[in-house]
Amino acid sequence: MSTTSFPQTASMTGNRAGRLVVGLLAMIVFLVIMGVPNQAFAHAALIKTDPGDGAVLEQGPAQFSLTFSEPVSPLVLTLVRPDGTPVPLTAFRLIDQTVETDNPRTLAPGTHVLSWRVISADGHPVGGALLFSVGAPSAPPAMSEAVDRPLRSAIWVGKVFLYIGLFLGVGGAFALAWLARGARAGQRFVAAAILCGLVAAPLSLGLQGLDALGAPLSYLAQPVIWRTGLGTSFGWTVLVALIALGLGMLSLAGPRAIAKPFALAGLAGVGAALAASGHASAAEPQWLTRPMVFLHGVGIAFWAGALVPLGLALKVQSAEAAPFLRRFSHLILPVVAVFAAAGIVLAVIQVQTPAALVNTAYGRLLLIKLGLLVFLFTLAAVNRWKLTASAEAGATEVQRRLSRSIGVELVIVLAIFGVAAGWRFTPPPRALAIAAAQPASVHVHALQAMADLSITPGHAGPVTASMIIMTGDFGPLDAKEVTLVLSKPDSGIEPLKRAATKPGDGSWRVDNLVIPVPGRWTVRIDILVSDFEMVKIEAPVDIRP
Repeated sequence: MSTTSFPQTASMTGNRAGRLVVGLLAMIVFLVIMGVPNQAFAHAALIKTDPGDGAVLEQGPAQFSLTFSEPVSPLVLTLVRPDGTPVPLTAFRLIDQTVETDNPRTLAPGTHVLSWRVISADGHPVGGALLFSVGAPSAPPAMSEAVDRPLRSAIWVGKVFLYIGLFLGVGGAFALAWLARGARAGQRFVAAAILCGLVAAPLSLGLQGLDALGAPLSYLAQPVIWRTGLGTSFGWTVLVALIALGLGMLSLAGPRAIAKPFALAGLAGVGAALAASGHASAAEPQWLTRPMVFLHGVGIAFWAGALVPLGLALKVQSAEAAPFLRRFSHLILPVVAVFAAAGIVLAVIQVQTPAALVNTAYGRLLLIKLGLLVFLFTLAAVNRWKLTASAEAGATEVQRRLSRSIGVELVIVLAIFGVAAGWRFTPPPRALAIAAAQPASVHVHALQAMADLSITPGHAGPVTASMIIMTGDFGPLDAKEVTLVLSKPDSGIEPLKRAATKPGDGSWRVDNLVIPVPGRWTVRIDILVSDFEMVKIEAPVDIRP
């Protein structure tokens, strides 16, 4: 009786575990799907404001509007009066890519600051401010633009420890269950790594809320901070990561019959957590980038997670060390090929041009990471082709040497985690290129006529200008000729005059225009209404570098 009850019990336990894991995997997939936005976006860039930055108005505007390069979620909008008093603006309206809010009060004469903070679809906050004046300009109110170094440091540390929990913890649990097959070397380290992740994940969510709202660390306990963090796409990463970490811990603490399915589900959860938010997962095309992030994360967890258990098994020369090493060495080559290929695809999408590797902070961090990876791959290749065969055969000294080499690999992996965490503060070149391609727009208004001018792209260099000409009361204006005049006296640049053409779509257009330097230009539009009437309207326009 007792000889048959144990297999039956183990089989029933395994079946229940299998059903539980299927349910958990379905939950992970559901959470990721729910957390994925309907469209994919990059870092948001402000492309148009009303009133315009630097505008001088006769009276306060009835409303404020901010138009971005993509839809955003507004977090904080504040009007700072000339005396420095902040006035929170809380009633937002979202119309496509534009955030609108009504002006709640009559504005006093002087220079005001409209400070804004929104969150992009990739989960990263973006902020800025614009100045406008009512009546005569005055000295702008003092505003601090200092970077919150303690908060940034805390975000970076939280990110590193979250990586430790996911890659070394959950990945280590998978290695113990599937590769070590009962060996316990490194189990305490893996459990400690998972605990680090279980602490870092919710803490990172609170830090995300602080960063989103531009609040200092002292505000961490406030409920609005946590609600804001949970409301970003990073909130889905944290939720899925906590599930993955919990599965990894259960695979360590539970019966051996459930260790393998729980560890496998946890490994899948690592990839799903990383694919739920971030620069790479928000990039187009979604059908390619999210699976690549998933494969890249799973591959890193497989490799990095096995390092400590394998190194310790070789160090103590346990009986399971040689079989553990044999299984790992047979699988690591295809795993590395898959996650390296996924990483290359993501790097090409994010960086786009070789020059961006040097000219952007994101690219320079990528170069550092690639340098560390070359060192890591070289060391791993030496281990694989020079030491593994002898270590598998039981050579004691070679096993010790391989254990020390694996320790060096682990240090390099931790350095890579630190570099990758720095990407949290650097928009990728892909996002910068999208922002740079956005037009510089301005509405030029006078009693006799008005115009909507768009300069594409809105940065220095070759551009195209298009204008829609109207009467002063927004009616159609059939002009005989239109001339665009750009000047920048503070840079010693005389007026650039270009005659516009009318291609047939109702707008006027100037092609082959070159704006030589960035900065604030004065744009004037000369409108020949009839043979005897010329209307000239002008306004400032900001051209990006």
